[in-house]
Amino acid sequence: MSDQIKFIVDNLNKEPFRKNYNLITFDSLEPMQLLQVLNDVLAEIDPKQVVDIREEMPEQTAKRMLSLLGILKYKPPGNATDMSTFRQGLVIGSKPVIYPVLHWLLQRTSELKKRAYLARFLIKLEVPSEFLQDETVADTNKQYEELMEAFKTLHKECEQLKTSGFSTAEIRRDISAMEEEKDQLIKRVERLKKRVETVQNHQRMLKIARQLRVEKEREEFLVQQKQEQKNQLFHAVQRLQRIQNQLKSMRHAAADAKPESLMKRLEEEIKFNSYMVTEKFPKELESKKKELHFLQKVVSEPAMGHSDLLELESKINEINTEINQLIEKKMMRNEPIEGKLSLYRQQASIISRKKEAKAEELQEAKEKLANLEREVSVKTNQTREFDGTEVLKGDDFKRYVSKLRSKSTVFKKKHQIIAGFKAEFGLLQRTEELLKQRHENIQHQLQTIEDKKGISGYSYTQEELERVSALKTEVDEMKGRTLDDMSEMVKKLNSLVSEKKSALAPVIKELRQLRQKCQEVRGLREECLQEESRYHYTNCMIKNLEIQLRRATDEMKAYVSSDQQEKRKAIREQYTKNIAEQENLGKKLREKQKAVRESHGPNMKQAKMWRDFEQLMECKKQCFLKQQSQTSIGQFRYQWCLRSFMRQETTFTLHKCKHMSIKKHVVFFLMQ
Repeated sequence: MSDQIKFIVDNLNKEPFRKNYNLITFDSLEPMQLLQVLNDVLAEIDPKQVVDIREEMPEQTAKRMLSLLGILKYKPPGNATDMSTFRQGLVIGSKPVIYPVLHWLLQRTSELKKRAYLARFLIKLEVPSEFLQDETVADTNKQYEELMEAFKTLHKECEQLKTSGFSTAEIRRDISAMEEEKDQLIKRVERLKKRVETVQNHQRMLKIARQLRVEKEREEFLVQQKQEQKNQLFHAVQRLQRIQNQLKSMRHAAADAKPESLMKRLEEEIKFNSYMVTEKFPKELESKKKELHFLQKVVSEPAMGHSDLLELESKINEINTEINQLIEKKMMRNEPIEGKLSLYRQQASIISRKKEAKAEELQEAKEKLANLEREVSVKTNQTREFDGTEVLKGDDFKRYVSKLRSKSTVFKKKHQIIAGFKAEFGLLQRTEELLKQRHENIQHQLQTIEDKKGISGYSYTQEELERVSALKTEVDEMKGRTLDDMSEMVKKLNSLVSEKKSALAPVIKELRQLRQKCQEVRGLREECLQEESRYHYTNCMIKNLEIQLRRATDEMKAYVSSDQQEKRKAIREQYTKNIAEQENLGKKLREKQKAVRESHGPNMKQAKMWRDFEQLMECKKQCFLKQQSQTSIGQFRYQWCLRSFMRQETTFTLHKCKHMSIKKHVVFFLMQ
């Protein structure tokens, strides 16, 4: 219970509750405050539960919470009697009832939010069968069920999209990019339409283009269908070849094999399979069961803290020390029989481990062989798909090998030529390095001579000046060429601009006229759309009025008809019948209420008289018991007087009492 309260307090102190409780303050909450905390948690799951329970009746609060807990599939512990105590505890705010509910809700808040959200749309509203006889109600109910199924499918798709890894930002970017492409395509289509409208017989040409597109699509479909049929044929041929190979291998094995070898092979397979079934698989299954049991045990245990882990570590260390001490004691004894047995046990364990290892190796080899066979079949299929040819066999393979040998001889010759070129390249590279070293030595000697003569850096500056002068001449030439090219380009551009202006002048005039016409066409289109929408609206209104008129005529026919069954089907008759029944029921209830009001006062008086009578009888009984110690004569006289007095009192009470059940009880008492 303490772990449960700690978990509840920790979660209530977090977002979105932020209650700032500790264990003491939470445990000292009043029942009303505890119910308000439970209501706040339920309101976080379902926003409709946001209520101040001080302004709500306890029965309404309990009913609302029980209905929501039923929707969330909360199962209280215990049987039916515990269910009644659970309801009572929920009404009075009992801690043993509220704490498990809070613990269960706070453990799975996100899951319960989703369940409460789905319950708003998936809890079906039951409609009585008599109301479903009406066509309108039946159609509405059918639409309601269809919308519920559509919501289920849409919610599943939404969940799949959420878990598929697509982000909304990427989808929005894709949508915006597609919208831009769509706008560009629309503009392009409009431009192409404008261009085509100027061409003669453009409608006929568009029709022919549509037919061409349809035929191309049909051609693509036929090509795809042909490819699928080829693939099917290829798979069928492959399956046939595989079966033929299996048949050939089986025939070959049957032809070469002897009964003794077959029996030996079958015995080895049986031994291997029996070993796997009787020894290896049961051990693995037992180890897996132990591991599963251990994991279930670990899961069922509560979460451990740091102190628990330290305690477990200390226990483990103690057990390890005890094990070491026992091993040392055993080694000190050094019993020879145990030594021999341990030797045999070690040998047996080594042999069993070797056996298990060999079995695993054999199993892995079989799996590897199966994988290699699958890879070979896949590779053969790929080669057939790439080349369109089958795998070579027999003489074809020999010819292929001879071709490869001839190509390998050519390859060796070419490889020798390349090796010669590489050797020559190495020699040239080496000579280049030697020449560079010589050049560096000469430069170093020249620099030392310049230093001796007092003109250090002369050769370097000479080279730099020559290089700069060469660069300057190149730049001057490039400047001259670029200026000439720019002047020629400017002349060409000016001439092109003037030509385009003169060519576009009549087109611009036509474009202005076309713009005016386009504006008029747009206005007419808008008017046409408005009129069309008005037409559809009036048609819908006419259809609705026709349906209402048809229903009214059917109602009148049923009402005027002489057939009583037809009259009973009329809505007016049904409503009048229901109204009459409700009026009779109200009249009976008012009469009952009046009778209850009239008999309330006398009944209360009779109840008071009966209580007084009971007190009187109890007092007389006590007096009678006190006087039992007196003489028999006095006792007899007292009993006679008491009996006569009680009869007088009860007869007086019976005269005043009007309630039959009370009279019966009193008469029974007098008879005793």
